[in-house]
Amino acid sequence: MINGPILHPPLLYALATAGHGAKVLVADALYPHATGAPASASRVYLNLCEGMVPAQAVMDALAQSVAVEAITFMSTAEGEASETVVACQQCLEGHRHGNGQAIAWSGLERWAFYDACRAPDVCLLIATGERRPYSNFLLTIGVP
Repeated sequence: MINGPILHPPLLYALATAGHGAKVLVADALYPHATGAPASASRVYLNLCEGMVPAQAVMDALAQSVAVEAITFMSTAEGEASETVVACQQCLEGHRHGNGQAIAWSGLERWAFYDACRAPDVCLLIATGERRPYSNFLLTIGVP
């Protein structure tokens, strides 16, 4: 069941058709949107201008609308969490799924992240206007 702040009809439709275990890719403006997810994945473009819509706003809206079980992020070249990842972790710290479980976070290096995002269970790619590098997230939908 979808509830929350999202008003974008194609985004709502894509979330409503995704189920437990489906993956949603929140991609920054630099991500290869045309080739970085399966052809079967829906694509929603929220990247009107630089910074519109930022990744953190999308992540917060998604976490209020669906149960997010896990988030995998693209690690920096040094193997760390980017500034955007740290900000999103802080923003989503209180979000819970299932029986009150916290979101599980993990990082993947760039090429492994691209491979994970091309898997057949990725059902949605959301293109953001986020220009800060390494601002890419792969969310796993859980149970409420």
